[in-house]
Amino acid sequence: METNVSYDTALAIVGMAGSFPGAKNIEAFWHNLKTGTKSIRQFSEQELLAAGVSPEILKMPNYVRAGTILEGADYFDADFFGYTPREAELTDPQHRIFLECTYQALQDAAYDVETYPGLIGVFAGSALSPYFVRGLTTGLPLNDVDLVQISVGNERDSLASAISYKLNLRGPSLGIQTFCSTSLVAVHIACQSLLNYECDMALAGGVAISMPQVSGYFYEEGGILSPDGECRTFDAQGRGSVMGNGAAVVVIKRLEEAIADGDQIYSVIMGTHINNDGSVRVSYTAPGLEGQSAVIAQAISNSGVDIETISYVETHGTATMLGDQVELAALQKAFALRTEKKQFCAIGSLKPNVGHLDRASGVSGLIKTSLALKHQELPPSLNFEKTSPDIDVANSPFYVNTSLKPWPQAENPRRAGVSS
Repeated sequence: METNVSYDTALAIVGMAGSFPGAKNIEAFWHNLKTGTKSIRQFSEQELLAAGVSPEILKMPNYVRAGTILEGADYFDADFFGYTPREAELTDPQHRIFLECTYQALQDAAYDVETYPGLIGVFAGSALSPYFVRGLTTGLPLNDVDLVQISVGNERDSLASAISYKLNLRGPSLGIQTFCSTSLVAVHIACQSLLNYECDMALAGGVAISMPQVSGYFYEEGGILSPDGECRTFDAQGRGSVMGNGAAVVVIKRLEEAIADGDQIYSVIMGTHINNDGSVRVSYTAPGLEGQSAVIAQAISNSGVDIETISYVETHGTATMLGDQVELAALQKAFALRTEKKQFCAIGSLKPNVGHLDRASGVSGLIKTSLALKHQELPPSLNFEKTSPDIDVANSPFYVNTSLKPWPQAENPRRAGVSS
């Protein structure tokens, strides 16, 4: 049993909430994950026509009729959160759904913000507002008050601070925007804020909801999107992702205080790290091997744990040939600094289940991993048969977990990593 691992800077996830394709809450989300449920849909011609897709687009050979549906994204209890009907109408569904999730996450953590004596911070990001962009084309008359509310309800800068205003939270309120790593970067910054005692509890997460939800996309050779509406992470047939809709948030506290306060603890965060590739990659949108391996290695180093005790990694897993190849190579390079052991760490990805959740993808993977730790089970990674010849999993520390399997605690605690 390890004796040299320090928990002095450890943090605890004490609450979680989310809205995912095919799952209105984290309980349904876990059920779908463990049963291998796929929530990416193939839309019918009738559905797409009803949503406003033209018959001409439907005839195009590169138009893929696949996507995800976030049930209830068009509903909002405006009165409960102190919105007038007009304010609610002018507010992006991304902001509305994420506000609901933050409230639910605090409820899950069993904290009443009106009686909690500490400072609660908010760290979050959202995708560009298609709701706002589509609204610009409607030609509705707007007065000066409407313009202010449009800005507050739609700009990404206002997401975190609007939540702090509506829920009466007095800790730091930061908008985090780093494209699809947004929500995990938000978690990292939240952790740093807690360790610096800028707040006593932190909400961290992200949201991405595209409107209308019933919509396909155009496939382009070499792009990030799949040609057939299926996401096959690490598989030889992987050709891209399907963009999904979702919102997710976690509540984090310093571990020592969470234990002292008798909080539920889903998982413990031992170490995090962020960096950037700079210009050492093929293009702005391409992944970089050196940067990815460096950030993984440093996060493991910051955690202070024995690398051979890490038995699962939730990957970004875009299912693109280049993305998967670079991500696995980065993991291999980071692990090779500390071990030569093979086939001891399972890997998986959310994307075959729910699609690429964009700004919400990283924290959704963190929630998936935390639920796996809580339930002591590893859910299957879908759509995997064999890797491409360019990915040598057999001679690496990793294997793709394709079935639900027990994840019991052995001599050391169960440990996992999440990559974004």
